Order: sequence, then structure tokens, then C-alpha cells
Amino acid sequence: MSAPLDRSTTWPYEDGRPGAFSYARYSSPTVAEAERRLGELDGGDALLFASGMAASTAIVLALLSPGQTIALAEGAYYGTGVMLDELERWGLRHVEFDQTGPPPREADLIWVEAPSNPFLTMPNFDACADHPAPVVCDATAATPLNVRPLELGCDFAVHSATKFLAGHDDALVGVVVCKRAEDAGRLLEFRSRTGPVASADTAWMLLRGLSTLEVRVARQTESATKIAHRLRAHRAVETVRYPGFGGLLSFDVADAGAARRVETATRLIVNMTSLGGVTSRIEARARWEGARVPPGLLRLSIGLEDPNELWVDLEQALERAS
Repeated sequence: MSAPLDRSTTWPYEDGRPGAFSYARYSSPTVAEAERRLGELDGGDALLFASGMAASTAIVLALLSPGQTIALAEGAYYGTGVMLDELERWGLRHVEFDQTGPPPREADLIWVEAPSNPFLTMPNFDACADHPAPVVCDATAATPLNVRPLELGCDFAVHSATKFLAGHDDALVGVVVCKRAEDAGRLLEFRSRTGPVASADTAWMLLRGLSTLEVRVARQTESATKIAHRLRAHRAVETVRYPGFGGLLSFDVADAGAARRVETATRLIVNMTSLGGVTSRIEARARWEGARVPPGLLRLSIGLEDPNELWVDLEQALERAS
């Protein structure tokens, strides 16, 4: 049964007082239902934001003060680093660290990714949990079906729900799931004051995606596992990265020219950005990330197409790289 879509921006008071819903910048019935479902998936209190980056920015601005330091996992999503670069003007600094080891002791907030995008490394959750600072885990590529950060010692799970959770490339939305109710209360206060809440329509689209999440991720995992195995045996492929679950992998060909030939030669796999949708897509990440990734690195997000047809398409494109 589909959840109702309530597009109202304001609701009547109850006996002269605001009720559960009064103004859409604070919350709405459809947003609240999506948050309830996401909280159940990750085991905490969830809050929706207008995008994954809005969710990430809200965590930093709501919880930290000028002069404090974020320890960011090396090789994490480049947009997180770009956002933290922007916030340096406000007195927040960040340092990168190898997330397979312990975080730096001076950190006031630890930011890891499970798995990292596009290097697909996993954090050392035990080392993070031993650190006195709060821990944020971006589990966008894993989804709560494969990694539940709050059960692994993290204080916050963050997702670009635009990706696997919504799953259809038609809903821009982010979510933070908090272990503690007081942190959720602070983030709700910050969101209400600053306004980066998701719309009711977006929340409704996310709810639609969540209803098929399990079957989509199972299919994507099965297909990605097959593709990763075949890529490892191909003569044009130098490195394959795949954590063993989910639909995201990356691999390296010889150089930037070879990567460009591969990404522009696929026919079924679309040459475009993002990940987690039902349509498979491939892109050379150096166009966005520059020297922080190998020049021949290609990120591949597997959709719901037949895996054998995907491999035929990928194999003919790889011949262009040889």
C-alpha cells in the first residue's frame, strides 16, 4: 500500500497550539513516514535533507564550532572533501587519514565511508569506536542492507538517498540517522532553522524506492559480483575494486586515454555520473577528482539489466582500451 502524499505547507493548530505538523519547513506527514522507515532500516532516528550534501553539511555545522577538526577518510567521496574545503572559511579544518587504521587523536569528528567511493575500502570500525570523538559513517554505497553503522560503534549514518535508497534517478534527497535522540533533536533544530528539508514529493518517491530496495540490491550485488570476476580476468584491466556486496565497483585501465575510450564505447551501459539507479552507468572519475584518483580509474554502477548483456557491452568497450 502506497503512503499518502501530503503536499501541504501548513496545518491548522490544535486547540490553539501547533500540532505534530504545523509548517513544512519543520516536517510533514510524508517526510515523517519516510524518516520512520529509514530509522527502522538503520536502527536510529532518521532525518531527511534536501540532498546528501545538505545532510553532510548539516552534521558539520550543527555539531562543530570554529577551530575544531574533522578527520576524513582518504579516498572518500570527493564531494565531502570539497564541502569541507568550503567550510574552512568558517574556521573548521580537516585532515585525511587511512580509514583501515585508527583515526588521528586530535580529531573532534571522525568521518568514514563504508565502502569508500571510488576506492571501495572499508573502515576500521573498532578503531573508530575506541576514539572519543563522534563518528559519522557515509554508508551510501552499502545501504543498511549490508552495513548498519550504528551497530558498529558509529554515532551517525549518512546516506545520499538519491542513490540506492531511492534507486530511480528521480529523487534528490539525503538522510542522517542518529544513534542518540538528543543528536536527532539538535539536527532537527538546525534543519528547521536553516531550511534544507526534503519536499513531500521527494519523500514520497523515496518511499516508493524503499519498497523495492531489497530486491534491487540483491540483483545488483549478484550482477556486480559476476562483472567483477570477469573484469579481473581481462587483459586490459589492471586493478579491480569490489567489496563483495552492492552494485558499485571500480577498475583501472592503462591511462586516461584508455578510460575515455572505454566510457564512450559502451552502448547498454550509459556514460553518466552518479550511482545506485536501475540503469547501469560508467564514468572516468579523473574528470571530477583529478590527481586524487588514478588517471585510468573507471567507476561502474550496476543496474538491473541482464549481467551477461552488461558484460558483452563492457567487453567490447574494453577492446578499445587495448
